[in-house]
This record gives sequence, C-alpha cells and structure tokens, in this order.
Amino acid sequence: MEKIKPSEGVGMKKTLSLWNFFTIGFGAIIGTGWVLLVGDWMIIGGGPVAAMIAFLIGAIFLLPIGAVFGELTAAIPISGGIVEYVDRTFGSNASYITGWLLALGNGILCPWEAIAISTLVSDMFGEFFPILRSVKLYTILGADVYLFPTIIALCFAGYVIWLNFKGASSAAKLQAFLTKALLCGMVLAMGISFIKGGPSNITPIFAQVDGATSSTTATSLFAGIISVLVMTPFFYAGFDTIPQQAEEAAEGLDWNRFGKIIGLALLAAGGFYMVCIYSFGTIIPWSDFVQNTVPALACLKGINMILYIVMLCIATLGPMGPMNSFYGATTRILLAMGRKKQLPESFAKVDPEKGTPTTANYLIAALTILGPFLGKKMLVPLTNVSALAFIFSCTMVSFACLRMRKTEPDLPRPYKVPGGKIGIGAACLCGSLIVALMVIPASPAALNAVEWIIVLGWIAIGIVLKLISTKKRSSSNGYSLNK
Repeated sequence: MEKIKPSEGVGMKKTLSLWNFFTIGFGAIIGTGWVLLVGDWMIIGGGPVAAMIAFLIGAIFLLPIGAVFGELTAAIPISGGIVEYVDRTFGSNASYITGWLLALGNGILCPWEAIAISTLVSDMFGEFFPILRSVKLYTILGADVYLFPTIIALCFAGYVIWLNFKGASSAAKLQAFLTKALLCGMVLAMGISFIKGGPSNITPIFAQVDGATSSTTATSLFAGIISVLVMTPFFYAGFDTIPQQAEEAAEGLDWNRFGKIIGLALLAAGGFYMVCIYSFGTIIPWSDFVQNTVPALACLKGINMILYIVMLCIATLGPMGPMNSFYGATTRILLAMGRKKQLPESFAKVDPEKGTPTTANYLIAALTILGPFLGKKMLVPLTNVSALAFIFSCTMVSFACLRMRKTEPDLPRPYKVPGGKIGIGAACLCGSLIVALMVIPASPAALNAVEWIIVLGWIAIGIVLKLISTKKRSSSNGYSLNK
C-alpha cells in the first residue's frame, strides 16, 4: 500500500499558526445559523433553555470525534489526511468513497453560503433598497432569483476564491477578521439583552408555541432538548476543516496543542451558540421573540435601527467564513485524492509559486459561483446532503483511528485521544448513531428522495472519475512496460 508522508507535500506553504487553525474551524462551524435560525431552535425546543442544553450536549457529544481527528492529524499532518487515514486501514476503495463523500459534504457548503448571502441581500437589504429586487431573473423551485443580489453574492464569492488562489495565509487573514466580526455580533446581542431585557424573559422554561415558521411539537422539556439535539450536528459541521490544511502548519508548531485545538473550536462554538440563544431569548419575552420570520434581526429593528443595520451587515458577512474554510478544506481533500491517484493526476498539482492546489481550486470555484443561481429553496436539501456526507466521513475516520492503534502501534502520536481505545470507541458509536438517524427511513431526520438523488448523482460522478483515473494509470503502466 502506498503511504504518503508529510514530507512529500512538496509545494505547500507552511504558514498557519494555532490561532489560524482555530479561526478556520470556529468560522466554519458558526456561519450565520445563529442569526437566521435562533428563533427556530427556541420553537423546536419549547424555549431557550432546551435549546441551550441541547447545544451544550451536542458539543460534548462530538468531542470524541474531534479528538480522533486531533490524534491522526498530529501523527500524519498532511493535506486531506482523511483520505490517507482510511486508505492505511481499510484500503483504497473505502478511502475513495470516504474522501469523495467528504468533498461533497464540504464542497456543497461553498455554494450554500453563496446562496445565503444572496438571500440575505434580497430579503433583508431589499427592504431598504427596493432596486435590489427590481430585476427578477427567474423562479426556481418556487424561489425568485434577482439580478443584483446575485451579482453581490458573486462578488463575495469571487473575493473568497481569489484569496484561496493566493494561498492559505491570505485566506487565514480573512478568517481571523470574520471571526472577530462574529464575536462582535455576539457581544452586541449580549449588550442589548443586558440593557433592554432580563432573565425574566426566559420564562416559561418550557412552553408549546406557534412561531412564524413552525410550531413546537415536543410535549416536555426533555422532549424539547432531544428535538434540538438531533439537529446540532448540522450546526457543528466544519471542525474537520482544521485537519484538512494541516500540511500548511507553520514550522515548529506544537502538535500536542494542535490536537486540542479541534475540541477547543467545538467547545467555543457551543459556548457561542448558548450565549446567543440566551441573549436573544432574554431581549424580549422569548414567546414574543419567535413570532418573526428572522427574529434575531426583527427584534433589533424594533429597538434601534442602527444596531439592526450593524447586525444585518455582520450576518451578511458571516457566510464568507464557512465558505472560506470549506473552500480550503475541500481543495485539500481533492489534492490528497489526486496524490493517491484516486482522481486524475491533474488534481495532484500544486501551484509552485503560491502553494495552492490548481485543478481542485478551479473545480470548487465553479461550484461556488453556481450557488447564487440556485435559489434559496436549495438550502435545506444541500444542508441535509452535506450533513450525511460529513458525518459518514467522520465515522470512517473514527474507525480508522481505532484500527490504526492495532496496526500501527509505534506510529508517533504527539496527541492521543483521552481515554484511549474507549474514547475512540465512543467516537465510533456517536458517528454511527448519527448516520443511522439520517439513513433509516423511519427516522425524522432521514434524507428525502431529492436529497438521495444528489448523493447518488455525486457518487456516479465519482465512479466515472475513478474509472478514468484507473484507465489512465493502467495505460501509463502498460506503456512503460512495453517501452
């Protein structure tokens, strides 16, 4: 079996610090879900308390998987290491399926974030500037696509694409800025809650309410916690972007501390979500808060127009963070698959001057640019497909880590999963349970027909590319032998 060593990653520039890795993962996790969906979390849980508890449990639930990534990445710090981990333990075919599905899970979120920007511009800014909705291009799946929001979203996407072509350090600087912007949004919500609201607004602790977009179906606080808990993996997806760019770590990086960065990003994101839920849930009585379509923005609009505009700007910039993180992570996955000769050899090429993948960058750029043209009705199907692909890949990595403890016991591991094999086993169990919830037809979180079509279509494309790669490799070997 051909194994890639870290030293073989010729051409990748080593510039990323621990702080860069933290902001890459934290920014990928957060995005704009906290602005757009905080009201839905309260409705589904029957109040802010259930939502906060669910997000805390969700972060803790994913910590073992994060620790698995920390151990393997610190031991084998290469771009797109997931492909290598699974190849070393379960073979090329399993590695290919895992890598290709993770590329789907991460890559889909680039056009997803572009759609989110276009939606925010047309739905929220369009209120102030009707010209933004003056030219309708077409309607797709019942959603209107407007010219000017599409152009604006393409500009945002183009900037992220340009930075990723320049190199990892340029993209990391953007990520650091966006992380600070997100933190400013949280501080703003906390300040308004402290001045205008109070803890009394969080009561009743549990209640069934009819919100602007949905109604509470849970019948108790416990049921409300469970209802939100099954959603949390979708909103924590993104921590895997940290190990995907490990090969670009700065010289002398402390790999033991790196292993802890992933868990820290998960816990920080959990804390961020909890503070946001509490803050927005106490600005005004939460049962009144959830009556608006985008309550986090609507309640600010009624308090102070300047604060509303500031939060709206932060919410519009927010999608650039996950777009940037997932863009870099996906191109590194495709690079790793090219190096393993699982994809055509062009995917293994790195720009000699900028140290960035070339073919992979062009492919993800095309997917990202496609986003604003798809319309906001594609957000939910793309979210669910991405979630399944992401969790499946994480689960495979967990099993690979468990098996590697036996097959490669002498592999240097600067960081190890707390609890040893028991901790790794917990990661395997957590991932398997989440995957089961998404694929068993009777589960409320199971994929629908449209989403399965997307998954199967992506797998079909992957099979074609693998056959092309295999054929070219066979032809090359045959030519060499004949020669």
